[in-house]
Amino acid sequence: MNEEGGYSGEDDPGLNLVELEERQKIIKDRLILIGQNLVDFKEKKDEEILEIKKDLATLKVSLERIKDFLETISSKFQEFAKKDDLEILKKQAKMFQPLEFATKEDLEKLKSKKKH
Repeated sequence: MNEEGGYSGEDDPGLNLVELEERQKIIKDRLILIGQNLVDFKEKKDEEILEIKKDLATLKVSLERIKDFLETISSKFQEFAKKDDLEILKKQAKMFQPLEFATKEDLEKLKSKKKH
């Protein structure tokens, strides 16, 4: 009994034990839920890490291909003519006017005209 004359559960050890058991059950359920959430979180993060590793491997392969491609191109650039070389050839082509030269037919015509 309490001071006001009413009945209180604090005096009953059985009731107190039931409350403690309920609290313990709630805490246990929460702990199980937290543990399950932790396991789910870890599995999800492991999957994400695995996916990132796969992406990284793919990127490494792509980067290696790009590197090989650039090396191939840079080695081929040495085979191309330089701009200065092209300018020289252009000037030489301007000096050499092949259309101003006589063709074989023109020479034959001139030759036949002189004979007549």
